[in-house]
Amino acid sequence: MKRAQFLMLAAVSFAACAAETPSDLLEGYEEVDATTILDAPSAIPGTYSPQNRDLVARGEYLVELLGCGACHTNGALVGDPDFDRPLAGSATGLAYTDPMGEKRPGVIYPSNITPDDETGVGAWTDEQIANAIRAGIGRHGSRRIAWMPWQGYAIISDDDVDAIVAYLRTIKPVKHQVPAEVEPGKRAKHPFVYFGVYRSKT
Repeated sequence: MKRAQFLMLAAVSFAACAAETPSDLLEGYEEVDATTILDAPSAIPGTYSPQNRDLVARGEYLVELLGCGACHTNGALVGDPDFDRPLAGSATGLAYTDPMGEKRPGVIYPSNITPDDETGVGAWTDEQIANAIRAGIGRHGSRRIAWMPWQGYAIISDDDVDAIVAYLRTIKPVKHQVPAEVEPGKRAKHPFVYFGVYRSKT
């Protein structure tokens, strides 16, 4: 399996990134190589009917193709994925506001998308999962999920969404509660990364 690598900035600790001036903020970060493509976990035999075999297989293919594991697998954001807990959410977060311009950015921790009833999507309806994929809407429909690339998935076909949902129902449920979202200005107690493309002025 090929692994594409992106340049990312990771917070070693929140205390380190609480510098006094914007120019000092970089002192609290280090470069890391994220794992951007992971094999999708296999469906558990017996969790789907024979007539749904092709649908589930397509869902597995799409989850791998879309790189869902890059965010939703613990450790993948810093290049050290936990292969024992694929798609079970990340304890390393993603800053969704600019940590280079503010000491305490907003941070979201990618959710557990295994079918665990308590910490994953096991208790979600098919429609709720589809809405999260296609529109970035959380389970309770309150607002868009920060960092979820729903804009790119907005025109995904009904058949493909159905395949992804069917597949997610068949993988191993993993109990793993990710940290709660941190609002901008609040202190993050868990590490996070921030990535982007920068262009020099010269």
